[in-house]
Amino acid sequence: MLAFASPALLHAQAPSRPSTALPSLGDSSELAAAEERRIGDRIAASIYRDPDYIDDPVLFDYVQSIWQPLMAAARARGDITAELSERFAWDVFLIRDRSVNAFALPGGYLGVHLGLIGVVSNRDELAAVLGHELSHVSQRHISRLISQQSRSAPWMIGSMILGLLAASKNPQAANAIIAGGQAVAAQSQLNFSRDMEREADRVGTGVMLDAGFDARGVVGMFEKLQQAARLNDSGGFAYLRTHPLSTERIGDAQARLQLVTPNASSSSVSNNSAAAQQQALQHAMMSARAQVLGDPGVDSLRAMTTEAQRIAANASAAADPRSVGALYAGVLASLKSRDFKSAQIFTDKLRAGLAGNSPDSQSSKTLALLQLEVALEAGQVPPDAAQIDISKTTSRAAVLLQSRALLAAGKPKDVASRLSTWVADHPKDSAAWRLLAVAYGNQNLTARAIRADAEAQVAQLDYPAALDRLRAAQAMLRSNPASGDFMDASIIDTRARQVDLLVREQALQDKVDRKLQE
Repeated sequence: MLAFASPALLHAQAPSRPSTALPSLGDSSELAAAEERRIGDRIAASIYRDPDYIDDPVLFDYVQSIWQPLMAAARARGDITAELSERFAWDVFLIRDRSVNAFALPGGYLGVHLGLIGVVSNRDELAAVLGHELSHVSQRHISRLISQQSRSAPWMIGSMILGLLAASKNPQAANAIIAGGQAVAAQSQLNFSRDMEREADRVGTGVMLDAGFDARGVVGMFEKLQQAARLNDSGGFAYLRTHPLSTERIGDAQARLQLVTPNASSSSVSNNSAAAQQQALQHAMMSARAQVLGDPGVDSLRAMTTEAQRIAANASAAADPRSVGALYAGVLASLKSRDFKSAQIFTDKLRAGLAGNSPDSQSSKTLALLQLEVALEAGQVPPDAAQIDISKTTSRAAVLLQSRALLAAGKPKDVASRLSTWVADHPKDSAAWRLLAVAYGNQNLTARAIRADAEAQVAQLDYPAALDRLRAAQAMLRSNPASGDFMDASIIDTRARQVDLLVREQALQDKVDRKLQE
């Protein structure tokens, strides 16, 4: 179970504003970007197989709505060079863990615990954390620290980092991964220096502001961390262990923010009550979703449904963020408890509370997805599912949930048509590939279904499993030519050769790494 980021995986550089600019630490890394990416891929492949990795498309879209503007701002500022933009993954993992944490990994991977999303008060606070982590990667802090341990083979470094990520949740499991004095020594070298922390604070704040987020998000996040530190945090705020607060850090951040003039985009949202209200409603629902999907206990789920019942019993429609968030949590908590009747009651109340919003508003779109989810979890065909026009859907959550609805309505051809286009543009979307495999299977297009399932394994970096599936598809086509056509066979043969090459390269590199370690 992933629990917290190694104290060596998290901050950044670059001037945030002319008035607060400080010199960069410089890139003293001896590790090439391609090599760092290879280490990151090793770790990412293990995370994909971790039971606490969660691919929730609704939360994923929300995090991406914050992450992508940060990425664009970092590129515009020059923090992310053309080489890093090309070579690094820049992927975000969601981790089913109630602790408050986020962590950066080699090669441009970022992990976000659901506990963090559940505790932040608004999207600006979440942007403050993500901007900080992004800056650790863009300023090559991780590779510099790995260079200090350059005598360790990449596979050893990857195992060590995975062990550090697991340490707070299960020390025994962590020891099994990073056993030995060398790992202990390496851990001491994977601590970000105070200079790196300050640089990450400075650059991350600049990226966040340039991306249009409110600087008060930094203040709000610091206040939460300070409060947790004063209460002698016992584990809920894992972020404190990898990012210990100091009066110097807090003072630097407060002084820097006093010199910052809010940019036009953040000011416009703050001054636009309608836009601010939509953001507040959306965050309330996403925070509630993170809290429920974070796998709370039975007592917590019962408390959520009780609070939702209290609000639903009120004659007036609930339209404030707190009530909307509570009802949304009540719906998901009821689904977890298989209480579909209560889930529908809370959904109806939520719809009444949001009735005054435009159908194109984010809160209305989120409600529409929730209604699909309720029906699908109850084993029903969503109302009007057969009339869904998925061809114009653009958000990932809508594409995947509407695809599930259309499959339930018996329209796999429509799903296959849309998803084949979607995966062409998003080849690393393993969930879309798996749904495409189901759509093909429902049409008895067996070879295509197996190939789609193989591509889902490729997307999660499990090349041996992908190769097994592709070879199974080849065998099927030989024994039963009717299971696919010439085009299917050609594509599968080509992909089998490509994936086989990846498997061989991976095995060869493993052999080289082990020889170097000897």
